[in-house]
Amino acid sequence: MAETAQDAACNGPPPPAAGRAVEWRVSDRPVGYEAALAEMEARAAAVRDEGAPELVWLLEHPPLYTAGTSARPQDLLAPDRFPVFKTGRGGQYTYHGPGQRVAYAVIDLKARGLDVRCYVDRLEDWAIRALARFAVRGERRAGRVGIWVDRSGPGGRPLREDKIAAIGVRVRRWVAFHGLALNVEPDLAHFQGIVPCGIGQEGLGVTSLVDLGIPATLQDADAALEDAFAEVFGAFEKAQRS
Repeated sequence: MAETAQDAACNGPPPPAAGRAVEWRVSDRPVGYEAALAEMEARAAAVRDEGAPELVWLLEHPPLYTAGTSARPQDLLAPDRFPVFKTGRGGQYTYHGPGQRVAYAVIDLKARGLDVRCYVDRLEDWAIRALARFAVRGERRAGRVGIWVDRSGPGGRPLREDKIAAIGVRVRRWVAFHGLALNVEPDLAHFQGIVPCGIGQEGLGVTSLVDLGIPATLQDADAALEDAFAEVFGAFEKAQRS
């Protein structure tokens, strides 16, 4: 099949950042979901209306579940276990909690010349390149959201595939927010209260860097995410917090 112009744009070099800086923020304490959402929505409006810097915000949440626009009630298996928040991002149910690095990105798609499909492709590539720094091969799967690790058994016999990173996006007036969540060392039992987005069949599970035997910290993940972001989205200057 011939590659389209849009495919070339998705797979090509990082698009220009229109000379705008990116605020790179790391929170050292858990941030409540509603507070984070309000901050993202305010920044998205400021990016669009005032030319404010884009934002990448690395944080942890306290244990909680979020329900995307495609969430099904039957996939919330333990509704009283943790707080549940409805959100405007795409996808189904997702868990967030300590030991998981959430990377929220408020990105001006119009300035960067990206459509939504290409932007999601860039987010996936961001996660894959960050994982590669830990010698982990993260992969896309057709029809399944997120980034996956093949955990085949002896002789290549499939054992299972586990999800290591979740991705969700909302776009308002061509500014994207939400982003990705990378499992570093969360309590994997907390995922049992939901059917996580993209996991609805036997042989699919959830994993983390530590579960794979990699003694990574959140700070290690932060460094990997920063390096990979520059590769995928282009070199950037860090803006002061506004």
